[in-house]
Amino acid sequence: MEELTLNQHNKAEYPPMHTTEHVINRTMINLFGCGRSVEAHIERKKSKLDYKLAACPTPEQVQQLEDTVNEVIHQNLPVTTEYITQAEAQGRFDMERLPDDASETVRVVKVGDYDECLCIGQHVSNTSEIGTFKLLSHDYNPDTQIWRIRFKLVNE
Repeated sequence: MEELTLNQHNKAEYPPMHTTEHVINRTMINLFGCGRSVEAHIERKKSKLDYKLAACPTPEQVQQLEDTVNEVIHQNLPVTTEYITQAEAQGRFDMERLPDDASETVRVVKVGDYDECLCIGQHVSNTSEIGTFKLLSHDYNPDTQIWRIRFKLVNE
């Protein structure tokens, strides 16, 4: 088998929290039609994600986000990887975040059939390892149209 060459990764994410980021991103896309987070700060104790949204979500939408993320996590989905070429990734994934010197081989991380994206970070092998997603706070800046959420994981 040919040996794969991937770019070096300069972060050591906390796998349960980083995998939760994937689930949140797909849920935001599904609920709001936005892209994946525009800014992320993922830590073990609590994390934050920023999304570009035209309006602040309603309290009902915020609750729906939390409920949906937990429903997905509690499905005990496998988290798997696939290696493809950048040419194969074109049109299937947003290539904007790849560094200019990205390797020809890229890694796709899949959370069951719920989400897939290019990622080189660390993940759990199954969403049963995550715990429960708890939204701590959120705020919206109408000038920048950025909605920031802060969250943690409980019952890990």
